[in-house]
Amino acid sequence: MTRTQVAIVGAGPAGLVLSHLLARAGIESIVLEARSREYVERRVRAGVLEQGTVDLLLSTGVGERLQREGMVHHGIELRFDGEQHRIDLTALSGGRSITIYGQQEVVKDLIAARLAAGGRIEFEAVATAIDPEAPLVRYDQGGEPHELQCDYVVGCDGSHGVARDALLRAGARVYEREYPFAWLGILAEAPPSTEELIYAYHDRGFALHSMRSPTLSRFYLQVRPEEQVGMWPEERIRSELRTRLGIPELRHGPILELGITPMRSMVVEPMQRGRLFLAGDAAHIVPPTGAKGLNLAVADVRVLAAALTEWYATGRLDGLAGYSESCLRRVWRAEHFSWWMTAMLHRFEDGDGFDARLQLSQLRYVTSSRAAGASLAENYVGLPDASQ
Repeated sequence: MTRTQVAIVGAGPAGLVLSHLLARAGIESIVLEARSREYVERRVRAGVLEQGTVDLLLSTGVGERLQREGMVHHGIELRFDGEQHRIDLTALSGGRSITIYGQQEVVKDLIAARLAAGGRIEFEAVATAIDPEAPLVRYDQGGEPHELQCDYVVGCDGSHGVARDALLRAGARVYEREYPFAWLGILAEAPPSTEELIYAYHDRGFALHSMRSPTLSRFYLQVRPEEQVGMWPEERIRSELRTRLGIPELRHGPILELGITPMRSMVVEPMQRGRLFLAGDAAHIVPPTGAKGLNLAVADVRVLAAALTEWYATGRLDGLAGYSESCLRRVWRAEHFSWWMTAMLHRFEDGDGFDARLQLSQLRYVTSSRAAGASLAENYVGLPDASQ
């Protein structure tokens, strides 16, 4: 049996940022991660960081490599009906921007920082049960059962983790929506064919051209949820990307990774019960169209770290008691924006073409109205707390 002040389940961005912030406030934590360090550091996920996320990482001393290698973008491009339109994010959002820097790189930086500072991350430690009232976490590691006692438990172990299950058993409610399509994600060893992200609406389905570095490109194609990776040989992928993105001379190289991700929205309310708190994907899932997943996770733990710091310093419970309510304002704003981007850019089964014409009308409005463009830009780069 081990004891710590805060037990954190999950070593993704939410859990690692929380552990880092708590350590800066002199609060001890132990992070339990079911996977190996190698797996966690190689797991490719989102790569669009909001201005607020970048500012937090830089201000807390884990942004040196991000500042050196991250690619700052001041706009995105929308393509539809043979037209190309640039949304000037920086000009329309009061000077803010986004940075392209892979989630796995953020995780590497945070793990290195925590271990260098003497922080404790237990890899291949599989949480099996959480008691939110005791509180404690039971977990298996190396074939042996363990118990971790603590003052508080924070579940950052995703939407299928034990923390979310424990909160649901305690009476929390799930709001959920599934979409009738999925994304085929492609990571290719090829220089980007564009300087900024391209979001493309096409008769054959949505496509996105992103990047992870000057030598790595990240693409997404709308596919049916039941499709398998084996149905997508390289030549078919390249042909669809060229067609949907409208880039005949698309740069290509060896495909390093392929995967199909279902699209869904999910929110757990409340995000806390007793001494158990949820953060990141354990509490909410957004369609990746709005690039909000990692950023919401960081926003959650920024609020929680401040509340825990207040409690340990003063004994006041105000921040902890209001954690869920405070976070959910941002969560639902992000859910709406992600749903809106998804509904505007993806092809739905549309017998008479009515929905498609509505989508084209919306796209033309967004790209011709400064007010509509500003709404997209402000949400994309991340709204300030007061705007949630």
